[in-house]
Amino acid sequence: RAVMESSWAGCRRTSGGGAATSKQPTPNERYSPVPGTDKPVEIIDIKGIEDIGYVQQDSIVSDLPGSLGNTRCRHGLYFQDGQRRVDYVLTYPVKKPGSSRSRRHTSLLTDNAFARSLRRARGPAPAPGPRPSPEDPEAGSPGHGMDCHEDDKRSRREEFEGHLTDMGLELEKDEDTKTPGVGFVKIHAPWNILCREAEFMKLKMPTKKINTFIHKVTEPLHPNVEENRTQSLKHLSYPFSREKQHLFDLSDRDSFFDSKTRSSIVFEVLKRTKCTKAKYSMGKLMKFLMYEEWASYSVFYKYQPISLIRKYFGEKIGLYFAWLGVYTQMLIPASLVGVIVFLYGCVTVDDDIPSMEICDVRKNFTMCPLCDRVCSYWNLSSACATARASHLFDNPATVFFSIFMALWAAMFMEHWKRRQMRLNYEWDLTGFEEEEDHPRAEYEFRVLQKTLKKEHKSQKAEKEKLTCKDRFPAYMTNIVMMLLMIGVTFAIVFGVILYRISTKAALHMSSNPTTRSNVRLTVKATAAIINLVVILILDEVYGAVARWLTVLEVPKTDGSFEERLIFKTFILKFVNAFTPIIYIAFFRGRLGGRPGSYLYVFESYRMEECASGGCLMELCIQLSITMLGKQLIQNNLFEIGVPKLKKLIRYIKSKRASFQEEEREKRLQRYETDYFLEPYAGLTPEYMEMIIQFGFVTLFVASFPLAPLFALLNNIIEIRLDAKKFVAELRRPVAARAKDIGIWYNILRGVAKVAVIVNAFVISFTSDFIPRLVYQYMYSPDGSMHGFVNHTLSYFNVSHFQNGTQPIEPLYLGYQVEICRYKDYREPPWSSTPYEISKEFWTVLAVRLAFVIVFQNVVMWMSDIVDWLIPDIPKDISLQIHKEKILMVDLFMKEEQGKLHVLDSLVSAAAKEHGGRNSHSPLARSRSIPHTYSNNY
Repeated sequence: RAVMESSWAGCRRTSGGGAATSKQPTPNERYSPVPGTDKPVEIIDIKGIEDIGYVQQDSIVSDLPGSLGNTRCRHGLYFQDGQRRVDYVLTYPVKKPGSSRSRRHTSLLTDNAFARSLRRARGPAPAPGPRPSPEDPEAGSPGHGMDCHEDDKRSRREEFEGHLTDMGLELEKDEDTKTPGVGFVKIHAPWNILCREAEFMKLKMPTKKINTFIHKVTEPLHPNVEENRTQSLKHLSYPFSREKQHLFDLSDRDSFFDSKTRSSIVFEVLKRTKCTKAKYSMGKLMKFLMYEEWASYSVFYKYQPISLIRKYFGEKIGLYFAWLGVYTQMLIPASLVGVIVFLYGCVTVDDDIPSMEICDVRKNFTMCPLCDRVCSYWNLSSACATARASHLFDNPATVFFSIFMALWAAMFMEHWKRRQMRLNYEWDLTGFEEEEDHPRAEYEFRVLQKTLKKEHKSQKAEKEKLTCKDRFPAYMTNIVMMLLMIGVTFAIVFGVILYRISTKAALHMSSNPTTRSNVRLTVKATAAIINLVVILILDEVYGAVARWLTVLEVPKTDGSFEERLIFKTFILKFVNAFTPIIYIAFFRGRLGGRPGSYLYVFESYRMEECASGGCLMELCIQLSITMLGKQLIQNNLFEIGVPKLKKLIRYIKSKRASFQEEEREKRLQRYETDYFLEPYAGLTPEYMEMIIQFGFVTLFVASFPLAPLFALLNNIIEIRLDAKKFVAELRRPVAARAKDIGIWYNILRGVAKVAVIVNAFVISFTSDFIPRLVYQYMYSPDGSMHGFVNHTLSYFNVSHFQNGTQPIEPLYLGYQVEICRYKDYREPPWSSTPYEISKEFWTVLAVRLAFVIVFQNVVMWMSDIVDWLIPDIPKDISLQIHKEKILMVDLFMKEEQGKLHVLDSLVSAAAKEHGGRNSHSPLARSRSIPHTYSNNY
């Protein structure tokens, strides 16, 4: 879909029976300016509306550019009269006659009788009997009976449309469109309905303007949109009231309620409208600017036009992109510090004494075999590259970086709270309180079933509701299925472990020396890729399972449904993404046993061990492949490819594949072209991928300091990718009001708190930071790191191997081996307690646990200090809110004084005309009332 193409190309308007005329725009007219008075069109469906025949899965959100000043080109934006604007459009399936091409017709629906008369006027009167009119576009072909189900849906639509008309909305049908099988109902909300609903919804509308400060320095970074240029003026807003219309700026009624507000008002009316025959109640300039100044990769360095996004999509989506922008900005300092930490490791790698000792061939540390029989003895110097690479991520700077990232997470949360408060002020949401949502259709249906069942037994009509007892089977199903899905994740991780063990043994049996020398790297990389593929597959499965489990619970409102769905999806996807990483960080190498007494799985698979430099390098490889793979494949390729593929499938199914895209754009109305776009599926997938990324950035940052940098690069693309998806690939969603990001903020705080604990354990138990510290200050003879590697290696007598586990090639190194080394703190074979845990192990363990406790409490204490020092509400915003309250009182007082002045003038004029006789008149008596009220006030 070419979102920048003018939708008015080939626009026709016919008058009476005359021929249609058209005007093709010249190249210079393709992006003609649109007057601000013409607003977008909303084409949306309501949940539960399928019951009366409207198509929920094909709900559309579209935007039409304003009029080009030519009344012939106002077909799609206005009703047929060219005056009333289309605020909302519903779609429903239409059965077209197959033998003849039906003509275009439009019916203004004022009531059900009038709608039926219009339908009869389109064709000859139907013959007696069940046979439908051949001209009825919703009927079948002549000679065939109408489907009872479709007839029932049509009857329900007629009743629903009649109720909408009774509510004050004006409707117009458009069934003979260029999109076969789809009919459209255009909806217009008159001025009095807009005012009524705005008062019911307590919408804050502008009264007068207040000057604010503009930052000239950042002007090049702001998008070139009108909303940004006019941000120097802040509207003083007040909840709309029909009795106080004199307070509001009504100089231009056409633009007083913008597109987002008009669609939201109509949406509220639709949700309140009931259908007794149904089972339950139901509850191009702007787009071009967003495409050029927001959805283009060439403007990646600019701020997002948040005000324009909010004006077009609503506050809820505006808050998501504002949060994503703040998160991306905060990643910049984290990325810089992470790069500095990585460069510090690169610079100091040649001075790292443990790495030098591992790489020194003169040390001649002969290590025990890594697997039974097929693996032989090996020299520690062969792991030189792994040891040097581990130092890049396992150095003293990583401890500082872990503390920094914990404080960074606290500052990010505080910065977002302040930004959110500023947006609430700018968007007039400071006094907004979310009202209780309408009950979901599924909930009402279950309540209706319960009520009917109870009435059948007791013959008493009582108002029922679903209790915990009613939901108990669903709750038990949720618990069992959640545990089962988590068990599936553990089973798959265990399967990957078996793959690593068996593959390592198989590669060691290879006759190719290159293969045998790269066994560890090959096994690590392939296992990480397998984990990535499994994670991507299970993410989709778990998303569907979470939705199914939430549907079983039958939540009462949409808000409750969304929160339950988010919680289940987060738990399953979080466990899916981080279980392999948690295993490598905290369990691998600690469950394997020791030479001569290894732990076996299924009596044949020996548990794997960490490399000589520890498991931190393997943890880094798993983190990098999983994080980059999810971002590149799941977040980017899927977001680009899947919507385009679905759009292509939808277009092919429309049986219009013979038309070229350009020709189709010229022939169809804008809302017809938007019909081929993918329906809006909510913000949960967008938030979820960012929350999982936030986990990668904070949870294991001690082992992967480059994670913030990769997240920053991904988010720079992600913002523009999401923008292009919302502008060009998805139907425009209904504008939803919200003053915060909801449950996602609590999830972020939870992840940030858990990150402190996880990083403390990573530094203590996964890295060698604590063992090095203990050796340097307790066991080193000269206070240096010389001898650290020998201190961490224990001795094993090769004659103590279990039968059948000795190497097949004991002379692989060219000499007979009697004593081999392995990484652990155990007594040597010549001691009185051979192979028992040594006292050094308990010393290191005690220091590790002490570090965890100290690190966790100190960092959380520092985070609380940051939280306390930074106020949630910016000082200028609090002062401005206070100033607005004073100005609002002054405005009311001036209006009251104006009314009194007018009343005094009327009384004086009446007194002069009638003389003193009016001293006892009702007008004179009424004069005292406002004065008395004013004095009391």
